[in-house]
Amino acid sequence: MAEDFEPKIVGFLCNWCSYAGADLCGVSRYQYPTNIRVVRVMCSTRISPHMVLRILREGADGVILGGCHIGDCHYISGNYYTERRFEMMEKMIELAGLEPERIRLEWVSASEGERFSKVVSDFVSQIKKLGPSPVRNKPEVAKKLEGAENASKSFRMKALVSKEYNLLTKENVYEEMLDPERLRNLIEQAANDEYERSLILTLTQDKSLSVKDLSKIIDVPTDRVLEHIVALRQKNLIAMEHPDGFTPTYHAIIIGGE
Repeated sequence: MAEDFEPKIVGFLCNWCSYAGADLCGVSRYQYPTNIRVVRVMCSTRISPHMVLRILREGADGVILGGCHIGDCHYISGNYYTERRFEMMEKMIELAGLEPERIRLEWVSASEGERFSKVVSDFVSQIKKLGPSPVRNKPEVAKKLEGAENASKSFRMKALVSKEYNLLTKENVYEEMLDPERLRNLIEQAANDEYERSLILTLTQDKSLSVKDLSKIIDVPTDRVLEHIVALRQKNLIAMEHPDGFTPTYHAIIIGGE
């Protein structure tokens, strides 16, 4: 790692707490690295996972999310949903082969200017230890992040993550509480499925690939790749080609494309 490496970090800060804390930090003249570029949002829950994945895919070295402390959200339960989404972000980043430590979620109140300074300083130090984002020199990592980004936008993942908080804190119509571990396992399996399927579509947009090719690139068994292909064909998202004398290959169907 180059000694002069200065990370490029994007920070999403909620208007009511973390952004106000950052403002107090400046007014109080607490020092922190200038590597962070701040984006103010009304609530931390406005940060969708695909936004963070997109920023990382475009070369940011790290992303930090700041919100109100649990129980103090201006919108009552917004930061509870943020917690659930952040877990999904970490999962998708890990699946894409990037260090989950490149993103961080912190609660900083409007009165915690000094804490904001320490949080940013610590995160910048952490990113410096990790080094520059591999996206800049490894196109395959960018491809995997693109697959993760598309997976996080799928209806299945949006529905599961947005409903997780309510499913864990409220009874269903049968007055039953869902088992947290069972639900988390369900979401994790869904994340794996959606990531692998999205990556298959991403990889086959520009070039037709066989099941064996995809298995090698994604590093999953051929039978699992074939299961994904069947699911994608049922949704009319991927097409099969039959070259004479060759193994069948598949290419993504671009919606709205030629």
